[in-house]
Amino acid sequence: MANGNIVHVVGTGTIGEPLIGLLCDARNDLGIDEVTFYKHSPNLLDRPKIKGLMTRGANLVVAKDKVNDYQELGLDPMYDAEEAIKRASVVIDCTPKGTGLMNKEKYYNKYKAKVKGFLAQGSEFGFGKMYAVGINDEALTPKDKFIHVVSCNTHNIAVIIKTLAITGKTNHLTEGKFLCIRRANDISQVKSFIPSPEVGIHKDPKMGTHHAVDVHELYKTLGINLNVFSSALKLNTQYMHCIWYDVKLNKKTSKEEVLQQFIDNPRVAVTYKQAANLVFSFGRDHGHYGRILDQTVIVIPCVHVINDNEVIGFCFTPQDGNSIMSSIAATTRFLHPDNYEEKLKFLGAFLLQEV
Repeated sequence: MANGNIVHVVGTGTIGEPLIGLLCDARNDLGIDEVTFYKHSPNLLDRPKIKGLMTRGANLVVAKDKVNDYQELGLDPMYDAEEAIKRASVVIDCTPKGTGLMNKEKYYNKYKAKVKGFLAQGSEFGFGKMYAVGINDEALTPKDKFIHVVSCNTHNIAVIIKTLAITGKTNHLTEGKFLCIRRANDISQVKSFIPSPEVGIHKDPKMGTHHAVDVHELYKTLGINLNVFSSALKLNTQYMHCIWYDVKLNKKTSKEEVLQQFIDNPRVAVTYKQAANLVFSFGRDHGHYGRILDQTVIVIPCVHVINDNEVIGFCFTPQDGNSIMSSIAATTRFLHPDNYEEKLKFLGAFLLQEV
């Protein structure tokens, strides 16, 4: 491995690009000496994005057989794909679903003795220990070289449960139901848009969709067993995911207490806005790389409490943003195991208390 702390990001999509940008911008605060990124396909449309990342200080990595193709676009790669993995301190895989697992078998296992840690994003079940910053940090150990950063909606559900139902190691959740109302695709994407609402299938017989399964497995790393169920549907919009939640507790609560719990959680943003475009545009104007980096955005007017123990409401998911923060946190932990908490304090400036 080369000298210094080198972070290598595989992929430049909706998570990869802003993650690379934040790593470059926070390089000094995080003690990073070099940021490299792998781009798979040479594409004239992507040239401005690649140039922008290189201008920020990141070094381009491509496959050996595509070096000439990139040079013809006026882009000079610094390393080839396997060389970049071999010399990295931390590798963050931001490729589409399933590719991270394939890369683990093909490349990452080969260099796990040299690289300090590997991360994969989203739906990469089986890649490593599941992780969401602020949820199960204490579950990570020095032996965990492979970390699975859970999806953005899983982050959202997890922090709602943490805020309302978890006190220390005590679980007050008796039942949690969540409807993930998903955007069709990102505004940066032209594929996969849908013409009308599309409902999802409950593939898991006990927990419905993967969102509840993932949050259940996430909390299992803490020895907490959750009774959760989720459903999902897609809407023909590109703005934001939204979640309807119904959280039943084994203790009494009130609307005033719930609102204060949300406001007091530093990883929760609150809003009085009820339209996704208004929340999205605020993130575009005030977030880093246009992203809201909090775990969730709770819609204050929608918070409702019934029977003194059941909390119902809506929230928006800062898609990509919450996953990016978990990736930054896990990366810093790999690089600076003795003082990572101190180095992460600067990230507080990126969190929005109110949207």
